[in-house]
Amino acid sequence: MPDTAQSKTVWITGASSGLGFSMVKEQLKAGHRVIASARNEGKLADLKQEYSEQLHFIAFDVADADQVESVGDAMLQLTDTLDLAILNAGTCEYLDIEQPDWSLFERVNEVNYMGVVRSVQVCLPLLKKTPNAHLVGVSSQAVQAPFIRSEAYGASKAAVRYFMASLRLDIAPYDIDVTCILPGFVDTPLTQKNDFDMPFIMSPEKATERINKAIEKRVFEYAFPRRLTLALALSRWMPTLWFKQNARK
Repeated sequence: MPDTAQSKTVWITGASSGLGFSMVKEQLKAGHRVIASARNEGKLADLKQEYSEQLHFIAFDVADADQVESVGDAMLQLTDTLDLAILNAGTCEYLDIEQPDWSLFERVNEVNYMGVVRSVQVCLPLLKKTPNAHLVGVSSQAVQAPFIRSEAYGASKAAVRYFMASLRLDIAPYDIDVTCILPGFVDTPLTQKNDFDMPFIMSPEKATERINKAIEKRVFEYAFPRRLTLALALSRWMPTLWFKQNARK
């Protein structure tokens, strides 16, 4: 049975499916109170029947700046402190260089990067008031190397990585730990749309297990799986070879 004396209040964005949904389930199983956010409840509606007292839902489209104030107010109706925030909401669109839709850069950036910024705007006041609070942002292994068609996605996730690293310095006086997670391929509705091989792909449950261990250790940054990290290091060690192997023919 979970130790209710150690129960925490946790906020998770992008929580209605995929990796976010898996993280919600694990936090609930651990006995924590979870505030889940997404554009709609999705599979969370079923979880609420089992965890009616632990699970709360606040609708939040992180791409909509106009929602920040109302989401912040809704959070304050539920809690005045926050132990852990996991900012996981994300999207992906690929650039077709033959018929480029340049507007996709703005769409992807609004969710992946500005969505994290807006989420921090919501949760930082609560984290500041909570002893030993922890802020977690989800970036991607895609930032480790350049890939075709990934200009928008990779750039937005690289921005998340830098944002979290810089924010860590500024909020240090509040004793808020900051962790940036760089997952590889996870089997989610988003990656199921991909039309290419995804090496070392893992289930959301396995990825959640890895992420939880990193959160427990409060590391600055955690990239997984390690085999993918090592493979992507080739782009830095031998950039010309990486280019020859990966450039469009």
